[in-house]
Amino acid sequence: MSKPESLVPRPRPATLQPAVYEPSADSAQLAYYYQTLQRDLLTRGLLRTDGGGPDTPYDAEDLAESFEALAFYDEYGGSDVAGELGRWDKPVRIAAEFGPSVPMSQRDADQQMLGDYAARLARITRHPISMVSSRANFHVIFASLDDSAFVAERVRELLPSISAKDLSLLAAPPRNYYCLVIAGGPQEDPLSYSHGVALIRAEHPDLVRKSCVHEEVAQGLGLRNDSPRARPSIFNDDDEFALLTSFDEKLLQMLYDPRLKTGMRAEDARPIVRILAREATGRDL
Repeated sequence: MSKPESLVPRPRPATLQPAVYEPSADSAQLAYYYQTLQRDLLTRGLLRTDGGGPDTPYDAEDLAESFEALAFYDEYGGSDVAGELGRWDKPVRIAAEFGPSVPMSQRDADQQMLGDYAARLARITRHPISMVSSRANFHVIFASLDDSAFVAERVRELLPSISAKDLSLLAAPPRNYYCLVIAGGPQEDPLSYSHGVALIRAEHPDLVRKSCVHEEVAQGLGLRNDSPRARPSIFNDDDEFALLTSFDEKLLQMLYDPRLKTGMRAEDARPIVRILAREATGRDL
């Protein structure tokens, strides 16, 4: 989920050291549910990590159509009307934050995973994206259901203009929301992204957890929608792919190509998108 907000960065709180923690019955039940879900998806051949192959061919037209659907329409803002291109014009400084329930061993693993992914996104987009320990503008919060009060307080600090509805969704999302992201810019320039907050459920098993990081951070860069036509892609609600694919990499390259401009309307960007899609797939113009 991604939408423009009036975002004001606030200081990061001191790292909380978890005490001996026993999950509540609700959190334990949620962890069991996601473990079962991951096992079921894998049994059905979903959550693929191969990035696509001969069974998932695509061409420049597929890429261009998917780019328009993902970059100009909003997953939760009404998909019938094309919007304008939103993305980061400033460096993206990512930090991981953790609810009190997350053990130190898991924090170390999540930090490493997020850092590796940030470096990969920087290579793909050629945009400055990095992990930082202070002055972050994209906060990835790993937290369990038992950390709802912590999440609510922290999100209020980071997004003081957030609506009560969105705050409640981030602090205690329904079970069918695996993970969430809100990204955008200031009220006077919402399409020039300046801050983002993602929630990754701590109850997730490793692959779904990594899948959430891949999708939500990439959506927070500006590919804010999902589309059933995007394949092979993580920006598709069918759960076929768990991790960023070659198709997704091309979409991100296109999003941060300097020939596109932040705030562009879909009809103005369309000719450029077609050129970029042909270049990305190695087709002659």
